[in-house]
Amino acid sequence: MEIDTFSPEETHAAGRRVAQDLEPGAVICLVGDLGAGKTVFAQGIADGLGIDEPVCSPTFTLIQEYGGGRLMLYHFDVYRIDEPWDMDDLGYEEYFYGDGVCLVEWGSLIEELLPENTIYVNIAKDNSKGFDYRRISIRGLELE
Repeated sequence: MEIDTFSPEETHAAGRRVAQDLEPGAVICLVGDLGAGKTVFAQGIADGLGIDEPVCSPTFTLIQEYGGGRLMLYHFDVYRIDEPWDMDDLGYEEYFYGDGVCLVEWGSLIEELLPENTIYVNIAKDNSKGFDYRRISIRGLELE
């Protein structure tokens, strides 16, 4: 499935829409260049789960936990992971195989650790269609 958005608000709304179909144990691999809108999409997912607190990219903390919604959200940013096995120190398996939703920015860097049923979301820019244009490609989740 592909969604075209033309503003940060539309990218946020796409994340909010995806969140409606997420179930406990969902793992989302979020891929896109720097500035593609991964964090805006993540904020939409949090909003769609009913999480009220501000969501930012956990670039330096590697993981942020958000509660208060219908499911816990575990937001990873693995851009600074040297080797996939460094995830062991975070106890990633408890998150990936738990009852919350895991959103993994730069998840392709640890692809061998992701569960078989991972949802892949790729966000791509195309400035020829406008500065805020994004093509969001989703694999592994059928939206109702």
